[in-house]
Amino acid sequence: MGKATIPTEQTPSAQTAGAAEPSNYEQALTELETLVSAMENAQLPLDELLNSYRRGAQLLQFCRARLQDVEQQVKLLERGELEPWSGK
Repeated sequence: MGKATIPTEQTPSAQTAGAAEPSNYEQALTELETLVSAMENAQLPLDELLNSYRRGAQLLQFCRARLQDVEQQVKLLERGELEPWSGK
C-alpha cells in the first residue's frame, strides 16, 4: 500500500517559515506577533506548527539582536561618544 497524499493549502505561517530576514525591527515584531497569534488560536498541522515555531525563533533572534544594537548605541550616546552606528 502506498501513502495517500492530501493536497494542502499553505497558510501565511507556512509561507513565512523560509522567508528572508526582515528589513527592520517593526516588521519582525509584527510578523512574530502574527505567528504567535496563529499558533495560539488555531489547530495547525504538526509540520506547519513546527515551521511556525522555527520562523518565530528566527524572528525573536533578529529582534533581540536589534534591541542589543540599539542599547549599545544608547550607552555610547550617554557617555558622550558619537560613533558611527552599524545597525540596520
